[in-house]
Amino acid sequence: MTVDADPVILEVALNGATGRERNPHVPRTPEEITRDALTCLDGGAAIVHNHNDEPMFTADGVHAVEPYLAAWEPVVAARPDALLYPTMAAGARGIPVERRWAHVEELARRGLGGMSLVDPGSVNVGLTSDGTVPDAAAPEPYQNSYTDTEYMFARSAEHRAAPSISIFEPGFLRTALTLHRHGRVPPGALVKLYFGGSLEFGLPPTERALEAYLELLEPSGLPWSVAVLGGDVVGCGLARLALERGGHVRVGLEDFADGTRTPGNAELLDGALALLSDLGRRPASSAEARQMLGVPGPGRTG
Repeated sequence: MTVDADPVILEVALNGATGRERNPHVPRTPEEITRDALTCLDGGAAIVHNHNDEPMFTADGVHAVEPYLAAWEPVVAARPDALLYPTMAAGARGIPVERRWAHVEELARRGLGGMSLVDPGSVNVGLTSDGTVPDAAAPEPYQNSYTDTEYMFARSAEHRAAPSISIFEPGFLRTALTLHRHGRVPPGALVKLYFGGSLEFGLPPTERALEAYLELLEPSGLPWSVAVLGGDVVGCGLARLALERGGHVRVGLEDFADGTRTPGNAELLDGALALLSDLGRRPASSAEARQMLGVPGPGRTG
């Protein structure tokens, strides 16, 4: 296949639910997140995603905005073009999306990071390849209704925040594409194709699985990226396949697991950069990524 010469958008997902018992290098405090974010942005990443130190699966569905502000404000001060986005709580039943998404909206209202998060569907998350479900996993499905999805897209548009669209199952993508066809997905959207590694959900990180997603995506023209949750997106070959098909790549300690080593985020980014070099490509800066995606320039929006 012919390789597109355009720069590649690299994202680093800094932490997620990964604890220090699994990898001592994972950043958990705001200061550590700031440090890793700046290191990765300086090293070639265009987008940084992080969680704060609250549990991913909470009873009330609420995440505080203050830890994000503490971590992000020094990053934005040093790198005004930086593209940043948070997570949202999973596993909370009966909690209105307005509460579960409130911290995402507040960050967007302040014009911090340029991106939002939209999870356009529901999924079971937590079953691992060894047949167990860790205690930290969601006891019930992670649930977002069509109304929730429309709310997240509409509020992203209002605050001029570019949505990172999480695709855990093919149905997520079909929902997002239908809304896109009807003009309800705001500018700047980046589709994130999440493949299941040691986490048993969605599609596996194979060429045929990627092609199935791309068959759905192709008519839309939306930009897309790949990640392997509970695996190694570079080591398994999926990153190379994506780059050959015109996609982008996410790495980071939120996703990485191979059972044999405990790298830092910068080391995982270096692996992606080596692959780009091998293919004659280069990473996009945050400013270039904004231009490629159509993300508005940095600044307060509300």
